[in-house]
Amino acid sequence: MQSKEAAVVINPASGGGLAGKRWPKIAAALEQEGIKFVHSFTEKEGDATELTRQYLQDGYDLIISVGGDGTNNEVVNGFFYEGRSVRENAAIGFISTGTGSDLIRTLGIPKDYNAAAAHLLKSPTRDVDVGKIAYTNNQGVPESRYFINIAGLGLDGDTVGRVNRTSKALGGFVSFLWGTVLSLLLYRNKKMTVTVDGKMVCEGNITTAIIGNGCYFGGGMNIAPEARMDDGLFDIVILEGLSKIDLLLNLPGVYKGKHMGNPKIIFLRGKNITVTSPEEPLLNLDGEQPGRAPVEIELLTRAIKIKS
Repeated sequence: MQSKEAAVVINPASGGGLAGKRWPKIAAALEQEGIKFVHSFTEKEGDATELTRQYLQDGYDLIISVGGDGTNNEVVNGFFYEGRSVRENAAIGFISTGTGSDLIRTLGIPKDYNAAAAHLLKSPTRDVDVGKIAYTNNQGVPESRYFINIAGLGLDGDTVGRVNRTSKALGGFVSFLWGTVLSLLLYRNKKMTVTVDGKMVCEGNITTAIIGNGCYFGGGMNIAPEARMDDGLFDIVILEGLSKIDLLLNLPGVYKGKHMGNPKIIFLRGKNITVTSPEEPLLNLDGEQPGRAPVEIELLTRAIKIKS
C-alpha cells in the first residue's frame, strides 16, 4: 500500500469545546510546520477509533490526535484490530486540548499548540509499551481495549466518573482537584484482591490500585513517578486502606511524586495484573470511566510508535 503523510483526528468537544474552537489555529500551526494532512472530526464516542483505523488502512503513516486523554485512548485503540497492529510502521502524535492532559506530561509534549506542532515535526519516533485490559463495561458486558497511560481501580475511577459528569470550565487542575476532594469525602475503600505476574500481592480494603505505563493522572498527579513507557513493565501503585485524613494529608505530595515513602502505599512492577472484587470498584482508563472490576491487564512491549 502506498505511504501517505498525516491524518488528523479531532474531538471538537474536548476541553469543553476548546478543540473545535481552536482547530483553525491548530491547522494553521501544522501547515506552518510544513505538515501535509487530511482531517476528520468525531461526533460521538468511538468515532476516533474508527476514523484512525480507516486512515491506517488507507495508508497514512502518522495519525495526529487532537483532543484530551480520552481521545488519545480512542486513537490508540484504532491502531489495533482483532489483536493485531493495523499498520506496523505508522506512528501517533499528540496535540492536547483536554482537561487533564496527563499523557503529554509524561511524554514531554508542550501544551501550547504552536509548540506542540513544532515538537511533532522535530521529535523522533520511538516505540512504547501499551496495556491491554479486559473488564466489565458499564452495561455489565465483558469488554477489552487498549490503554497507553494509566489504568486504575477504586478512588480514581470514582473521581474520573465524577469529573466527567460535571463542568470542566475551571480547567483541568481545578476540575480534577475538586473532583478528587469531593470523592475523598464520599468514597469508601473497597475489598480487592490484586495479583501481579501470578502472585497475590494484596488482599483487603484498598483505596485505589494504579497500573501505570505513564507517570501522571488526575490532571497532574505524579502517581507513578518512576514509570517509563518503554521499559517493558507496568509501575503498580496500591494505596492500601488509607483513611480520609491520610488521603487529604498525602494529596499535595502526590502532585509532586513524593508519596512513595508512605508505609500504606505498595509499589512494585510487573507485566500481568488481575484485580477482583465483590464490590465492583470503578475503572479509570486514560481519564475515562468505561467500566469496573474484575479486570485482567497485560503489557504489550513496544507495541506502538509515537512521536515524542
